[in-house]
Amino acid sequence: MLKKPETLFVLGYMLLPLLALLSAVVGLTMILGGNKIAGAIVLVVVTQVFTFGAFFALRARKAAVMESRDAE
Repeated sequence: MLKKPETLFVLGYMLLPLLALLSAVVGLTMILGGNKIAGAIVLVVVTQVFTFGAFFALRARKAAVMESRDAE
């Protein structure tokens, strides 16, 4: 399932960047609301997890596309 280029496209270009953006907004809202420590954790840790997840999904998609081209 996670080896298909279509699934990795959705994860890498759509879902994970959207979740990273939403978690950045939540983290900034928490910081501005007065919950500085939890907001900084959300902003740094959670946002970076989604961002790096998108990069890994795109790299895996590129490898899957290249593998399917080599098989043809």
